[in-house]
Amino acid sequence: MNWDQIEGKWKQLTGSVKAAWGDLTDDEVTEINGNREKLEGKIQEKYGKSKEDAKKSVDDWLSRH
Repeated sequence: MNWDQIEGKWKQLTGSVKAAWGDLTDDEVTEINGNREKLEGKIQEKYGKSKEDAKKSVDDWLSRH
């Protein structure tokens, strides 16, 4: 699945997003609304990860979908 497909199916994937990054609130997941940069930014903020680590985390999640 590519990121355009993720954006289109964001509402269906919110459960998977919350399973992967449980510290994200429902409001934050809604605010992200399929935007990869916002997701990476929230992961950096919530988990104290570097930009590269957040990107890798999202890449790993994406590879499973």
